[in-house]
Amino acid sequence: MSDPVGAFALVLHSHLPWLAHHGRWPVGEEWLHQAWASSYLPLTRLLDELADEGRRDVLTLGVTPVLAAQLDDPGCLAATETWVGMWQARAAELSTRTDPRWRELASREFLAGAQAARSLATRWRAGGSPVLRSLADAGVIELLGGPATHPFLPLLDDRVGRFALSAGLDDARARFGGFGGGIWAPECGYSPGLEQLYAAAGVSHFLADEVTLAAGGRPTSAAWTVRGSGVAVFGRDLTVTDRIWSSRTGYPTGADYRDFHAIDHASGLHPYRVTGAGVPSDAKALYEPARAVAAVERDAQDFVRRVRDRLREVADRDGQPGLVVAAYDTELFGHWWHEGPAFLRRVLRLLPEAGVRLTTLRGALEAGAARGDVALPAGSWGAGKDFRVWDGPMVKPLVDEGFWVQRRLLDVVGEEARAGRLLVRRPDLDQLARQALLTLSSDWAFMVSRDQAADYAWRRADEHRAAFHRLAELVQRRDPGAQDESRRQREVDGPFGDLDARILAAQGG
Repeated sequence: MSDPVGAFALVLHSHLPWLAHHGRWPVGEEWLHQAWASSYLPLTRLLDELADEGRRDVLTLGVTPVLAAQLDDPGCLAATETWVGMWQARAAELSTRTDPRWRELASREFLAGAQAARSLATRWRAGGSPVLRSLADAGVIELLGGPATHPFLPLLDDRVGRFALSAGLDDARARFGGFGGGIWAPECGYSPGLEQLYAAAGVSHFLADEVTLAAGGRPTSAAWTVRGSGVAVFGRDLTVTDRIWSSRTGYPTGADYRDFHAIDHASGLHPYRVTGAGVPSDAKALYEPARAVAAVERDAQDFVRRVRDRLREVADRDGQPGLVVAAYDTELFGHWWHEGPAFLRRVLRLLPEAGVRLTTLRGALEAGAARGDVALPAGSWGAGKDFRVWDGPMVKPLVDEGFWVQRRLLDVVGEEARAGRLLVRRPDLDQLARQALLTLSSDWAFMVSRDQAADYAWRRADEHRAAFHRLAELVQRRDPGAQDESRRQREVDGPFGDLDARILAAQGG
């Protein structure tokens, strides 16, 4: 299996909405702590290992600006360290049970917590940016940028979309020392014309879903230049991606893996394995690490065979080696799928042994992956592969409110510009723009449409919208209290310290 057959690009999309200061459990900061400890720490440990081995162009890692802001926030870091300490305390309490299987679980959990605590106190002591930047500088990963708060760009006013993207890319330059040209388009959302926004911002490539690319008559086995723009688009290969991604047949549904949803409520830990489809939580079997290790090896070998078979199929069809792009949420590996990081460790080592070249998206372009152009139609990676998750009937109030927030933001900034009051930075207007972008996060509509903590999503959208209009009213009345209000808001909602609302005026806002 060692003869070269093509290239494989793994793309991991790391994203959480702004959670700091907005609740803790069951949804809120707890979500950040869990993903940080269970996904981000194990992934970067693996990448550090590969860097030490001299490996390069291993994978493409998207880290949204709003997540990067939280990974760099000292308060978020301290809160996560506290959460990890509580994790260890829960494990220690579990160790008092008489059943030796529970004590074994307690030992594993305590040691995992101790390892996380060491990583936070050493490698991550100055936040996430130094960790990610070192991996990018070493050439192990390609970092993707994106718009500031992960808004669904097809639904935004062009001026607000440009502002959100420029704010996000400026943030990436500040944190990581540069912007490499690639972005994760939020929700893989695309509508014709966005490529011009991307080109103007210096974006060289982005991702779309396979269904979107196929509707444009192009396969995912290459990159394609969106017609008239010079911006390349990659599509994720669903045949390969769904080996992991499918909620019905993907590897994480395997009987021997740890079950995320079955919880021991006394300890808050996850002591059970999936056991079988449809097995109720109270009938789940206890987790057995040896069975999970065997499942990881079995599934990693299967995944590598599937990638190799897919590349052979592409080469036979096209007459030349091709590319497979598999894209996932980073949080799947570790947070949702406990064994995910171990699976990645095996796959990233087995693929080169099987004649598959690992590459980043940028590396694929440099190797000549772009083969022609495409008239790309609208699409997303959401349910239905269209926009229904973000503009369907269930979330119409969010869409309507988002329209008026954008319109008022542009009106207020435009009024101030025409009055000559934008000669210097305006903290009140900067906060107004920041609050508008937080209101427009795609997460709120996603959570409502998928009925995942929908009440929390409605509340968060309402809070940001109300704060926006409260501040807008003070600014439009030229009330001196606008400065105090903006300071109060920024104490809670303060990412993107370099955000400058005057850019909106320069764009014709």
